[in-house]
Amino acid sequence: MKFNVSSSVLLSKLQPIGKVIASKNALPILDCFLFSLNGSTLTVTASDSETSLVTTLDVIEGEGAFSIAVPAKVLLDLLKELPEQPITFEINDFTFEIVIYFKNGKYNFVGQDAELYPQGSQVGVEAASVSIGAQSLLGGIGSSLFAAGDDEFRPVISGVYFDIQAESLTFVASDGQKLVRLRNTEVKSPEPFSFILPKKPANILRNMLSRETGEVSIKSDGKNVYVSYPGFEMVCRLIEERYPNYNSVIPQGYPYKVTVNRISLLNALKRVSVFSNPNSSLVKLHLNDDVITVSAQDIDYSTSAEERVECLYEGAELSIGFKATALIEILGNIGSDDVIMRLSDPSHAGVILPSKNDENVDLLMLIMPMLLKD
Repeated sequence: MKFNVSSSVLLSKLQPIGKVIASKNALPILDCFLFSLNGSTLTVTASDSETSLVTTLDVIEGEGAFSIAVPAKVLLDLLKELPEQPITFEINDFTFEIVIYFKNGKYNFVGQDAELYPQGSQVGVEAASVSIGAQSLLGGIGSSLFAAGDDEFRPVISGVYFDIQAESLTFVASDGQKLVRLRNTEVKSPEPFSFILPKKPANILRNMLSRETGEVSIKSDGKNVYVSYPGFEMVCRLIEERYPNYNSVIPQGYPYKVTVNRISLLNALKRVSVFSNPNSSLVKLHLNDDVITVSAQDIDYSTSAEERVECLYEGAELSIGFKATALIEILGNIGSDDVIMRLSDPSHAGVILPSKNDENVDLLMLIMPMLLKD
């Protein structure tokens, strides 16, 4: 097998899919990319056995049809150090020796037999499907992924839930402390279906979509999900559990309403939280007379802090506690200048909304309160 390719083009294709390769694999061959040449088209696969990423690129002067497993780290480290230039791959079909020729020299290393590379899962022929714009998909994953949990004993919350209905696509993520629900009414499907996309492939997909503008196809058969757009495919094994009823935890009555500049509140929280107890990260918000008083203390070290932030407040005087890190994460993942906080009482969840949503998008973030001792 022999082909020529641009070093920078090859690197730009390998780096994104290489992120799926695990640092420690039960099968050593999963430390490799699977190269498959067919004429002038090179198909490259990377996998961690749960998720497979596939990309294609055109090569110059491709000869033969052949597959080989190429050590990923060796190839990536080499390409990162090479300036842009055409490079030539020559691969021995019998010994799997790989020789890469470039302007000033050559590199030799050995690949592995492609027959040993595990075959990725396939989506069933009766899979439900939907099409969504790349930036809409990016917005849904990007706004919700931070809220997904990391509890290995509760895998059902360790991903982003896609709830696809006739009138909308809803992205949901929660770790039990906070919840994000983003509903996109632009995406519709005549065949409702849902699935939980694990956190790792969701994060990879978010990174890869940042430069895409076209349509993305999503198919799911309940066990696997297939995501594709020109030049890229992902097949991922799903979390096969029933996602909790997320709508049931969202309060419906809100006697208290706060409208505040997001950056002002965010910066105050970052400063005040430095003085909170590091184990609880508890901050208190006291609301009265169009002012939010943000305070925290650490009794063990006799430290405390207090800041006032102007706001528009509708309701009686109220004190409520939140975990600072969770509240900071939520405010950091909302794009609008102002946010609206809707609160019921110190023992029930608070809801945070952007003052203005993008067209066809309804974003809601929920945070559970923490018990105040005073």
